[in-house]
This record gives sequence, C-alpha cells and structure tokens, in this order.
Amino acid sequence: MENKKSFETVACTICSSGKYLVIYEADYSLEKDRDLAQKFRASGDELLVDQLVKCADCGLIFINPRLKSSLVTKGYEEGSDEVFVSQAPARELTFSKALKKIERYIPQKGTVLDIGTAGGSFLAAAKKRGWRVAGCELNAWMAKWGNTHYGLNIKQGTIFEQHYPAASFDMVTLWDVIEHTPDPAKVVKECYRILKQRGLLVINYPDIGSWIARLMGRKWLFLTSVHLYYFTRETMRNLLERAGFDIFVIKPHIQQLELGYLTKRMHLYSPFFSQCSMLGVNALRLQRKQIPYWLGQTFLIARKRASAARGQIEQMRE
Repeated sequence: MENKKSFETVACTICSSGKYLVIYEADYSLEKDRDLAQKFRASGDELLVDQLVKCADCGLIFINPRLKSSLVTKGYEEGSDEVFVSQAPARELTFSKALKKIERYIPQKGTVLDIGTAGGSFLAAAKKRGWRVAGCELNAWMAKWGNTHYGLNIKQGTIFEQHYPAASFDMVTLWDVIEHTPDPAKVVKECYRILKQRGLLVINYPDIGSWIARLMGRKWLFLTSVHLYYFTRETMRNLLERAGFDIFVIKPHIQQLELGYLTKRMHLYSPFFSQCSMLGVNALRLQRKQIPYWLGQTFLIARKRASAARGQIEQMRE
C-alpha cells in the first residue's frame, strides 16, 4: 500500500455528499503495481485493491479514499505502453463501426474532439470518414505515438490545460475515459462549455449496473484500481443532466480485440484457463484474429441542452 499521506478522501462528484456505504473493503495484499506509471498504463490490469463505496444519497459508486489526484495524473503522464498500441487496428475497426451509428444523429460531419485519445485510433477512424479532428492525451509517449503513427496533432495534457474556446466543437468523445478522471462532473461541464449549441457528447464506459457486472461481482473485469468511478445508467444520466445534457441513445457497446490479447489478459482470473487457451490459440495461429466481445461496456450519445433551458433547471434545483 502507498503511504497514507498519498491518499485523499473525496465527496461524491455528482451530489457532493460525504456520506457513503462500503461495498468492498480495501485489500492491499492484492496490489502488484506500486510503480504509478505501471499501475496507470492504458493496458493496466491490476484488479481492485482500494475501498469501493456507494454514495448514500445518489447511489454513485467510486473509490474512496484514493490516491491524490496529482499522483493519478502523474501516473498517467509517464511510461510507455506498446501492448496497448498493438491493438490499434482492432480499435480502428471498433471506432469506425461506432461512427456509423453516431452519424445517424448529426446532420453533417464537423469538428470532433477526443478527450483521453490514447494512441489516436478514434481520431484516425474519424479523419478517414471526413471529420476534422482534435485530441488531447495525458500520456506523453502515447500522444507522440499517435502523432507519428497516424500523422495527427494530439495535444499532451488534460482537457483543462488546452483552453479550447467556448462552442468550438460539434462533437466531444470520451472512450473508456470518464471512469478514470478524478472529477467527472468537472469534465462534463467543460465538455458543455466547448460544445456548440445542440452539439453531441459521446461516452463509452463500463456499466457496473449491467447484468454481467452483477453476476461476476468482485471478479468483474472492469473492477480495477485505475477506475475511480463506476457508473450505472441511472447515475450516468444524473451526472449528464446536471451538466446540461440529454441522453437520447444508450446501448451496449461491442468492441473488438485480437484473440491472443484477450486470452492473455484472462490470467488475472484463471491462470490455468488462460494458459490452456493461449496454447490452443497459438496452435491454430489465431493470435491476430479479431473478435467482438462485451463485458458490460455501455455507449451513449447525449445532446447539449440549450443554455436557457439549462439555467432554468439549475434554478429549480437550487
């Protein structure tokens, strides 16, 4: 376990309540990545070791106490991740399919910002489909990889460090990012500010309210110490509505990755099954075979509410 001085206790990001119920006690005997760059790499696979709680007032689930935000940010900024970028072709295919769905709800392709874009696979897919693209990424190595590999202009740093002008994007996306951020409410409020009127916010997140998450319990794949927040459809809707968004599409999100990559990651849950599967996959030369999978990932599209309507709702809540 890290030094206790490295930890902070936080209030609920949605309703600011300090009251919570403990779901899982901390178990630091399970910790395997003490180095922050290793712990917070994009392909990190450390299971949950921190205390998981549920807000007593609004039901949001999150880690509390947790590493201080400055340490979380530092962990994401450093290190490299060759394993993650090895799956770039599969991610490009996933994003291309997702864009086809998104484009049904937008009159024309404009400017899109991808927050936490990692190696830029979404931006590459969007650019191919005619979007004007921009992206920011905390990890310096990942941003450089995306710029070199795809010929992009990914800015290194947080969304708040970029100082984008108000109402400058037609769409903002967060793919597997919102659950990693120290303050999701602050992030979506910034998304509201930089989106044009009626602009779209697209979020993909692991849904702890999904049937598979409930079935697997503490063994759920996405229950990790790098995920600071765990949303259900209800708590996600609450978060976005308070920030001025209306969700109009929400559904399971099917992703694709290579079979060899997926079987290797099974070792966390069953080393024996993982090893046997890898032997079979290697023997059949199926390591690079891309397959769809779903373990609770949820995809949503929300629209920025008109400023006047947002103000009226905020006044009603005061």
